[in-house]
Amino acid sequence: MKYLLSSLLLLLAFTVCGQNEPNSSTFKNDLNMNPSAKSAIESLLFDYEKALNASDTKAVLKLYATDGVFMPTEAPTATGPAGLEQAYNFVFSQIKLNIKFQIDEIVVHGDLAYARTISRGKTDVLAAGITVPEENRELFVLVKEEGAWKIGRYMFNKMKPAEK
Repeated sequence: MKYLLSSLLLLLAFTVCGQNEPNSSTFKNDLNMNPSAKSAIESLLFDYEKALNASDTKAVLKLYATDGVFMPTEAPTATGPAGLEQAYNFVFSQIKLNIKFQIDEIVVHGDLAYARTISRGKTDVLAAGITVPEENRELFVLVKEEGAWKIGRYMFNKMKPAEK
């Protein structure tokens, strides 16, 4: 955990300071891309979108790293496979998502990356029988595990306050 946090801080420092390391790539609006890393990370993010829209906990769990962490808005942090499974099962018992991701930024440094996205669409609130607009900002910290990109850390927040 300390290694991941230290690595993330180092990654953010390189990005903010504009360092151009040989293993670094920044993908913003399709500029300066490493096609294989970009494609793999985009596939991961769109697979996550599909799993969310299908309310498929098993598919979601396959996309997370072994020590993955989910930090949802106004809910406890879920850690590791058992915590993630419990959290996503709860989410999917409460809501049905119909969203699309817009990828705003992907930054890669070696076996670590982060991605900023926006998701927009609709959410069916199952208990209330209503559908509400959904719009979130997301931050994904991605790690390479056995040669494949996985979600190491994921958090999101609402772009607009909930209607009361």
